[in-house]
Amino acid sequence: MLTFRYPENGRWYKGNTHVHSTASDGGKTFAELAQLYRAAGCDFLFRTDHWVTSAAADDPAAYPLLWLDGVELDGRDSSGAAFHAVALGTLKGIQREMGLEAAMQSARAQGALLILAHPQWTGNSFDDARRWQFDGVEVYNHVCRFLNGKGDGAAYWNAMLERSPRTLALAADDLHLNPGDPGPGGGWVMVSAAECTPEAILGALRAGQFYSSCGPVIETIACDGEFVRLTCSPVRYARLVGPAWHGMRCGSPDGGLIRAAEFRLPANWAYAYVELEDDQGRRAWTNPLPLPEAAP
Repeated sequence: MLTFRYPENGRWYKGNTHVHSTASDGGKTFAELAQLYRAAGCDFLFRTDHWVTSAAADDPAAYPLLWLDGVELDGRDSSGAAFHAVALGTLKGIQREMGLEAAMQSARAQGALLILAHPQWTGNSFDDARRWQFDGVEVYNHVCRFLNGKGDGAAYWNAMLERSPRTLALAADDLHLNPGDPGPGGGWVMVSAAECTPEAILGALRAGQFYSSCGPVIETIACDGEFVRLTCSPVRYARLVGPAWHGMRCGSPDGGLIRAAEFRLPANWAYAYVELEDDQGRRAWTNPLPLPEAAP
């Protein structure tokens, strides 16, 4: 049984879980990235360069936001399927020579949060997405949307939720910031945490105490075990999304924008989450919500 993931006493911190620097194939240094993302309203960033683990706590430089550790792994597993996986956390002993599977296993053993990155762009199947029991998936990847329109991971998330209803969804920029690339602010996470420290932010991410967005803002969200209620920035639609065709909706194409929604949580769904969509088609997603116990 899931617990409700959004504590009332937390503060919202904005951040990005997937960016690249000059430590791998990015065009900006950590200092330049920090300045750009702070100007975009971010409180934290993860260092997720390809096969380059980080130790942000040992960096003596002063930054206008919090840097956290991570790494992006890529390669093929024993089935021949290609993967990109973002591991969030401070890791040691990760090297390209060990191969993708061993690196993912090592990252998990060290307590990292393992995220399936841009599965549509990589060409993953739904079976691929479910094979390695990822903690979460990128429901939106901004750079992949820019590159060839394949930045949407929602279908993969739903396929993963059918097997593991705890699967998390993250929106990320995946910025490289080379010439001609888009700038910050395509997709991000809003984390509910007591403070903006590495322990609090990573702990809240592990617990699913965040929502992901490309634009809409969730102002309040509450659940009493029967209903989920939220207030938000003006949106065209609020949807409670469930398996296959199951769903509920507030809003209409010809009505005014809405700033609140209420849904009764069904006991017979395998999973449910809220998706918001604003008048520009930009979306936001909660993580999976707790559902009532089905009657015996």
